[in-house]
Amino acid sequence: MGKVDENKEQKRRSLLDTAFSLFTTKGITKTSISEIVENAGVAKGTFYLYFKDKYDIEEKLIAYKANQLFQHALNTSDYNSKNCFEEKLLAIIDDILAQMQKNHGLVRFVNKNLSWGIFSHALTTAHPDTLQAIETILYEDGRRWSEPNLMIYTIVELVSASCYSVILHKDPTDLDSYKPYLHRSILSIVHSFEET
Repeated sequence: MGKVDENKEQKRRSLLDTAFSLFTTKGITKTSISEIVENAGVAKGTFYLYFKDKYDIEEKLIAYKANQLFQHALNTSDYNSKNCFEEKLLAIIDDILAQMQKNHGLVRFVNKNLSWGIFSHALTTAHPDTLQAIETILYEDGRRWSEPNLMIYTIVELVSASCYSVILHKDPTDLDSYKPYLHRSILSIVHSFEET
């Protein structure tokens, strides 16, 4: 990547990070594009080079944050020490949950804004490498799945919905106490989608 491309990418990341900070503290409806660009330290025209409007940056922010979470999980030694799909999947989920436990604003943002349609569309257009990594994990041990997209959808929905109260309010229990049950549920989902 050349210097010009690096500069463009830095501005785009700055806009995304600033929007995330403002969206999670003030809310999306109370945040203006002017505030985003002012806090990001870029010109207003720069915003429109990357995003159509405030709701476009919100959608791209979902993909950006999801990609950051996933890439962080893939780079952990815990993930890289695992051998089978189930172990890798649980290592990814545990790392993502640990990251979310450290950032409650992220939990609120993801839970409020994550829908499968937005998530899959955003990753497909903005981060196809992440989708490719997911597909590699799914098929690297030679297994076959009936409806793999439905399996991932079910797991994403289960984790995001069930962990909201657990992480933010420790209700009905804390995350460490809940994880064994979550793991068993995820493994049950995985096995129900495996072709024999």
